[in-house]
Amino acid sequence: MFTADKAENDSPWHAGEIALQETAGVAERMSEIGQRVLRDHLIDQHRDFYPQLPFIVLGSVDATGDAWATLRAARPGFLHSPDIHTLSLDLTRDPADPADAGMEDGSAIGMLGIELHTRRRNRLNGTISRHGDNGFEVNVDQAFGNCPRYIQLRDFTFVRDPSERTDQLALHLTELDTRAKEMIAGADTFFVASYVDREGGQRQVDVSHRGGKAGFVRVGGDGVLTVPDFAGNLFFNTLGNFVLNPKAGLVFADFDRGELLQLTGEAKVVLDSPEIASFQGAERLWRFTPHRIIRRPGALPLRWKFHENGWSPSSLMTGSWDAASDGADGDQKQL
Repeated sequence: MFTADKAENDSPWHAGEIALQETAGVAERMSEIGQRVLRDHLIDQHRDFYPQLPFIVLGSVDATGDAWATLRAARPGFLHSPDIHTLSLDLTRDPADPADAGMEDGSAIGMLGIELHTRRRNRLNGTISRHGDNGFEVNVDQAFGNCPRYIQLRDFTFVRDPSERTDQLALHLTELDTRAKEMIAGADTFFVASYVDREGGQRQVDVSHRGGKAGFVRVGGDGVLTVPDFAGNLFFNTLGNFVLNPKAGLVFADFDRGELLQLTGEAKVVLDSPEIASFQGAERLWRFTPHRIIRRPGALPLRWKFHENGWSPSSLMTGSWDAASDGADGDQKQL
């Protein structure tokens, strides 16, 4: 087992990311790539991209240090970039959303712009500048593109004015209820927030997409979620954060009903387990133990329709938990 004790120096990657890149044998190559693709500003292509979006994925950290992921929706144009170092969000406060508590002036935030009907996406992290309750600006620290793998194609429609809140109450759960388990079991997509406090004291929050065949996230009898980690861009933003800080926030969306399931808890990276080999496409695993669970029926004003041939080819190449060994949980190395 390694320890993430590498000095960051001038690397764009932090110690956790570097440690996992080393285990994958790509640290030297990723050092060069990182210098090139991680920018402190938005390029014109991404400045044009964000105003097209009807929703944004956000990751934040509340006052207790818990990470939360969320989806917030509004009419396209609510995201706009007045200059290359800034992304503005015209979003009112939402006290029903646990992620909102971490979106104060000066708070670190992670953002993922993703267009499900084209598979385009862009990630950024930065710091909030808030001047009221009707929106805020994000000062960009890092911005970078992501590949389109594992994204299922969906078209969106609005079912109500996005300024109108649902009248359905949020449910605060002590454990996953039947409906929550159904949402996870049927999910081919979810989003995960994580964060680290870097050597200089600056907090860096990330939120990212995860996709696979429906049911690729397993719910254990103890409520722990197990997630296969498939081949990707080798940045290891999320898992690298987990190496240094286990705090994580997950959000699952029911794209047909507009319901959100938000969980915050702790994650562990599993590099060595028989289940990795038995789950086709997995290169490693991670496990998530939820500590707080909020289910929000009707939270989103959007609904999505799955394309007729909407499956990502990369998702279809992955396995299922039915083929994984049920008895392999005890033989594993965790980070």
